[in-house]
Amino acid sequence: MSTLNESHIQRIFDKLDEDGDGLVSLDELKGLLDKIGACTGLEELQSLVGKTSLNFIDFLFFYEAMVKKNNGEKIKEDKNIDNNNNNLEDDLVEAFKVFDLNGDGFISCEELQKVLSRLGLWDEKEGSDCKNMINMYDTNLDGVLDFEEFKNMMLVSNS
Repeated sequence: MSTLNESHIQRIFDKLDEDGDGLVSLDELKGLLDKIGACTGLEELQSLVGKTSLNFIDFLFFYEAMVKKNNGEKIKEDKNIDNNNNNLEDDLVEAFKVFDLNGDGFISCEELQKVLSRLGLWDEKEGSDCKNMINMYDTNLDGVLDFEEFKNMMLVSNS
C-alpha cells in the first residue's frame, strides 16, 4: 500500500462523509473498503476501530494503522519470499480486478479515472494524468495496462 498525503486522505474522508457531519460512519468506511476489494464484516471493522464513526483525526489514525499493518506484512513477506510470492501475486490480481471494471484484462484510462474518482482521488483539472500514468508503464504502447504492466507499476511504486 503506497502512502497518500494528507490532502488526498482529506478528499477521501470528505467523499465518504456523505451527510457532511464531519464524521465517517462504519457503514461509509465499509463501503470504501468493499469498493477497493478489502471486504470486511461490520462487526470486525467495529472491533478494529472501537467506535461507530470516525472524525478526520480518527480516520488519519485508521489509515496510518492500515499502512503500518501492511508494511509489517511486507517485512514478513520479505523474510519468507517463496511462500508469500503467491500471496503477493494473488493480491495484485485482486487489485487489478478493482481497476479492470469491464473485466477485459486491461486497465484503460477511463477505468483508472472511474476508480480514482470513486476513491476521491480524481481531480478534473488533472485529466491528462491518467494517460500519463498509463503511458509511463505501458511497455507495449497499446494505450492500456495489462496485468504484467500493472504488476510492474505496483512493484515499482511500492519499492
